Amino acid sequence: MKRKAFTMIELVFVIVVLGILAAIAIPKFAATRDDAQIAKGRSDVAAIRAAIVSERQGRLMQGDSKYIQVLSGGSTGSSTLLFEGNGTSVLLQYGISPDSSNGHWTKTSDTVYVFHVMNEDNTFTYTPSDGKFQCSGTYCNQLTN
Repeated sequence: MKRKAFTMIELVFVIVVLGILAAIAIPKFAATRDDAQIAKGRSDVAAIRAAIVSERQGRLMQGDSKYIQVLSGGSTGSSTLLFEGNGTSVLLQYGISPDSSNGHWTKTSDTVYVFHVMNEDNTFTYTPSDGKFQCSGTYCNQLTN
């Protein structure tokens, strides 16, 4: 008489192997999400900095050597898109929606923006006199290099 079923030992062995694989895979997926947030922030910062320079180049062509004074219209904490410019100048063609969750930006003043990543705030300060968009925070090296 032939048996066509798995033994209890075989089932326990398969469950243990699946548990080990899950224990290895889940932290890898969490790290991948964090890496994606850093990559998004790096891309945003590069686009913002390039837009500041590009906007200034347009001003220079018109004889105005000043940098844009305000990167975003609207008030602090509003749902107005960020980095669209000041209403008269266009900075990013498609602004960034503000949100306080990880991987997103918020505006704290006319010249200060915060990028949230891995539950840490990274503050970016725009200086209209020289056009610099500088970072201070835990992940600044990863966001700006």
